[in-house]
Amino acid sequence: MLAAERHEVLLDRLTRDGKLVAREIAVELGTSEDTIRRDLRDLAAAGLCQRVYGGALPVSPAIGNYATRQSINTDGKRRVARAAASLITPGSTVILDGGTSTLAVVAELPAQLHATVVTHSPTIASALMDHAHVEVYLIGGRLFKHSAVACGAAAVEAAQLVNADLFLLGVTGVHAQTGLTTDDSDEAAMKRALASRAADTYVLASSEKIGAASRFTVLPLAKIAGIVTDAPADSPAMREIAALGHSVIPA
Repeated sequence: MLAAERHEVLLDRLTRDGKLVAREIAVELGTSEDTIRRDLRDLAAAGLCQRVYGGALPVSPAIGNYATRQSINTDGKRRVARAAASLITPGSTVILDGGTSTLAVVAELPAQLHATVVTHSPTIASALMDHAHVEVYLIGGRLFKHSAVACGAAAVEAAQLVNADLFLLGVTGVHAQTGLTTDDSDEAAMKRALASRAADTYVLASSEKIGAASRFTVLPLAKIAGIVTDAPADSPAMREIAALGHSVIPA
């Protein structure tokens, strides 16, 4: 079988099954694991899959630039945002991550909400200007333009001074095995720092992020209180997540 033919088979199986196990596909195609690993390296270099130990997972579509991500699954993000906004109680202190999912949460907040919001996103802070009863604390640092958030040592240090009731976390991938992932190491470190300062962390994951993976781990699923998602409960990826006992809030 030619390499191009194997690549087509691998991509078809990745779409069908949501994952590839190199050992299994090598046996099926009558070739070596090394050959399949080379094929997966080629596909990953082309941005067509995310390599993980033993195989590959679908690459997240949410790793595009900020403007591009604003147009991805807008209805799903709106439903997720509405469900996530209901987790914010009056008088609470909430950390809002950056990104398009948490920006959608701001649009769903009641106009008369009394709360404190801590964020490292100038976009989120600006969107809260019209909420007269929401006190906003903006964490500064190096601006990571992909997600319009502050990252780096200064931002992580500032986060250590925060104590919050809730953290609404945005990621690019949610998978039962690889956990929560994103595509930048500094951004992943910032997300971990913020999660460590909240009593409860909920991840916001519209359906295109479920079953996908990116390069850098943020947290294992066991470290969060729950997942807010519009993904169908009977999808293979969601069944795998539910089977491990993780809490899911349907949007």
